[in-house]
Amino acid sequence: MTGRPTRRTALLTALGAGAAATLPAAAAHAAGGRPTPPVAVTDQKSRRVLILDSRLPWDSPDAVRWAFSPEGDERYADLVPQASWTYVDEAKARRHRGRTYLLTSASFGFAAVVEVPTGRRYWAGALAGGTDSVNPHSVELLPDGNVAVAGSTGDTIRLYAASQGPATDAYVEYRFDDAHGLQWDTRNGLLWAIGYDELIALSVGGTPAAPTLTRVHTAALPHPDGVRAGGHDLSLVASRPGRLWLTTNYGVYQYDIARREFSQDFAGAAQISRRSVKAVSDVPGSGRVATTVPEPGLGKTWWTTTVSAHNPEGAFKLPDGGIYKARWWLPEPR
Repeated sequence: MTGRPTRRTALLTALGAGAAATLPAAAAHAAGGRPTPPVAVTDQKSRRVLILDSRLPWDSPDAVRWAFSPEGDERYADLVPQASWTYVDEAKARRHRGRTYLLTSASFGFAAVVEVPTGRRYWAGALAGGTDSVNPHSVELLPDGNVAVAGSTGDTIRLYAASQGPATDAYVEYRFDDAHGLQWDTRNGLLWAIGYDELIALSVGGTPAAPTLTRVHTAALPHPDGVRAGGHDLSLVASRPGRLWLTTNYGVYQYDIARREFSQDFAGAAQISRRSVKAVSDVPGSGRVATTVPEPGLGKTWWTTTVSAHNPEGAFKLPDGGIYKARWWLPEPR
């Protein structure tokens, strides 16, 4: 007997369209005029990055505005994504030379900058593909077209000469304990990185074909009980230029780049700052914040089915999901 398809089945069927789906403008508006951008999530259970409409319930196939997986895509076949695309752990939006890109990575080696909505490969690589010995955890696109990758298990920041071609494997390496997050600082021309105990700034020198990395600033991360901080996520504060969002095992903070100070003086701090926040981002203008925190009882201890929203409080729920990170889909220019 044929049963009725579940909402989860219908959602996954819709995902099969992948890049064929229509992606909404990043600043779609609700009836009240406030911006309600889509949300990009790394759904490790379905092995996809999903861009979901924040105005619709996520158990509806109509909520899927675009999806990406390299599996079955011949443009990424050389990276053996059935192995390297295990535990997708990053999703960022960037604009570069008139095009929109998804920056994404996975724990077993995959790292890529993918054109949206075509799925075209701007650059991609497999870092120790098929193993988690490097464990790519974040990706950043620089103005010159090169691509930085943070590897947490490998204690490394690699800057690839991606401007030289989509399969370029030449890179310069900077060793950094438990490298987890990366963020380009356009104002100061610096690459910021977060690791286990430190937030650092790197100056990029050399040429696009042969870049260099030099540490120019270090700040010890807050660690309230004296144990190692466990830095995790790093992003710009969209509503307060000159500040960075960062998360640690203990909470969520902002870092004032000019003052060199950590603070929790942001709206909704009591609700936003919790232990083990995996991702944080905000919407300029409205100040709406999105975060993800693991929930118990799922397939992996780091998964959640919920993206929490703050200012005001709310939530987006992905039925039967395995979300690791989620961010507002707001492409930063490069």
